[in-house]
Amino acid sequence: MIHLEHLNLVVRDIPTALHFYQAIFPHWQIRGGGESTWHGVERNWVHFGDDYQYLTFNDDGDADNRNLSGHQVGLAHFAYATDDLDGVISRLQAAGYEIAKPGMDDPYRRNVYFIDPDGYEVEFVEYLTDIPALRNRYD
Repeated sequence: MIHLEHLNLVVRDIPTALHFYQAIFPHWQIRGGGESTWHGVERNWVHFGDDYQYLTFNDDGDADNRNLSGHQVGLAHFAYATDDLDGVISRLQAAGYEIAKPGMDDPYRRNVYFIDPDGYEVEFVEYLTDIPALRNRYD
């Protein structure tokens, strides 16, 4: 078996990034952190997650993220599946973040997109069926 363990994100400010992601994952905590040098630049880092998966934040971001409406090579978005999409939306809106774009109209799944403070697009998906042929269809 293989699964995604973590994403390593370069951000401008760790507390600002944490504000967004703590609204999504209220049960996660800072697992560790420290200082390092990356190609001659000093930076701080933290691991934020649970016992099985986490996000790494490095605070040496010095430019804007890629233009999400453009065609540059780079990360387009990443997604999390949830069984409570309304709860995720509610927590993010209560923390001051608005939906960037609504998801598609589909009888077997709901989804929505938010943009984090550093310009990463994060999708949230709630599947309304356990039948793979229905939840994974593209018509």
